[in-house]
Amino acid sequence: MRIRKGHLRALMPVLTASALLFASGCASGSGPSTASGATPADRAEASAAAADDADGTLAVKAAPAAASTALARPGDTGTRARRAALKVSSYDRHTGRAVISQTVRQPPAPSAPSTVTGSTTPSATPSATPSGPPSATTSSAPGRTAEPGRSTAPARIAVGDVIASAPAPGAPQGLLAKVTQVMGETGRGTEVQTAPTTLDTVLGDDKAKGTVPVDPSSFDVERLLPDVKVSWARTGGFHAGPEGAKLPLGSLRVDLRAGVPTPAGAPVHADATVAGFVQVAPEVDFSYGGGGSSGSAAGAGHSGPASAFLGVSGNWTSRWSLKGHAGAAGGPVRVPFAKLHADPVLQVGSVPVVVNLDLTCYFEVSGDGKVSVAVEQDLKGDFKAGGTYAPGKGWTPVDESTMTGTPVSASLTAAGHARATLGAQAAVGLYGAVGVTADLAPYLRGEAQVAASAAVDTGGHPTAAATGAWAVYGGVDLSGALRLQLSIFGTPVLQRTIPLGSLHREWKLASGAV
Repeated sequence: MRIRKGHLRALMPVLTASALLFASGCASGSGPSTASGATPADRAEASAAAADDADGTLAVKAAPAAASTALARPGDTGTRARRAALKVSSYDRHTGRAVISQTVRQPPAPSAPSTVTGSTTPSATPSATPSGPPSATTSSAPGRTAEPGRSTAPARIAVGDVIASAPAPGAPQGLLAKVTQVMGETGRGTEVQTAPTTLDTVLGDDKAKGTVPVDPSSFDVERLLPDVKVSWARTGGFHAGPEGAKLPLGSLRVDLRAGVPTPAGAPVHADATVAGFVQVAPEVDFSYGGGGSSGSAAGAGHSGPASAFLGVSGNWTSRWSLKGHAGAAGGPVRVPFAKLHADPVLQVGSVPVVVNLDLTCYFEVSGDGKVSVAVEQDLKGDFKAGGTYAPGKGWTPVDESTMTGTPVSASLTAAGHARATLGAQAAVGLYGAVGVTADLAPYLRGEAQVAASAAVDTGGHPTAAATGAWAVYGGVDLSGALRLQLSIFGTPVLQRTIPLGSLHREWKLASGAV
């Protein structure tokens, strides 16, 4: 008996280990594999969750190419939206109607019951079919986000649901909308009537903050003048354009050479040329401070976030020159030479937040046509423009710029003045609603003064003399405005457009005397 007991004691750990291995093998076989079965959206969400700060702040990152759709449902108090197996198949922005379809794959057929002889233990694998009414997603506890990387259950769209989607057919700038009516089923999915809503209905009491570089290759470029060239370089060693191989990663460069048109009715004929390039590495700054809402995340009883910020920033490099006579009648002449547009998608927890970024590159020239100018300048620095929100203060502007200029060459002849700007206008918004506009305008300014005198000496001979001085300055202006559409955060609607203010800096590049 003792010997047999010894055998049993020796055998028990083996049996226990085998049972554990069998159970874990069944569980791992039935669950999704994070190594091979996870989608890009799953991995992005898991990465964002892993990068969350200790205080619960969600990381803000660039979304994967196949960004998932998020859905918030009434009754989910204080929770963020959950990733749903849905997509926007079509959207009509004029009527607000959309067709929402399923993206989840059909679950595999149930496996046959285990036929192990003598085994009466139920399968360790839980049922793949949830009981009860359909929900937007599976969840381990009410009011919490489903675990990152988990597959979502099929969702049945209902009135009151809020949908946040990456760019989709009919909604190239993304979609953030609330379902107001379910029209019925179609061959492509469920047709619904929607109405615009605000970001707090999907982020709820969550907090998020981050700065995300914009992929320069994602910009659509419209060349407005013939001699405009575009180059970019992105991570992974990819580049395009004549200067792409020389650019820092993440940079976008636009080169220009153009004649300055003489305005109709100008008192003098002007003949000037502007040449150079603008190089920028744009970034989107986004933050959302939850905690200001009350009631359902998808409901109507909310009062908006406790804080928010939206803006654009980045590094700036440019070199440009102005040569010739510049003249203008009635004010400066502004000539846009390129328009650029991108819709980067930020992954904020489970929510795809679509940012709309527009850049318009332009040159602007003014002068009296009397001074002959030959100036060239290098400019480097950074900038930041946007708006920040706090309860009690509302939206306040943010405008920052640190620029340094170096003269390459500078000279002026005759008397007069001229000024040339090579700048960019930026517009930033969410889901098609422009919230911030900014105008970054680095410039060159030259002026010359000549004083002449004439007299007759004691011998009766006429004499004449001329003295003069000239100077060339570099500078930067940053201006813009906060627009009414910033209320998309869920903040009170702005009663008026708020100017960013006017940031102005100027420095002397060169000077001389005659």
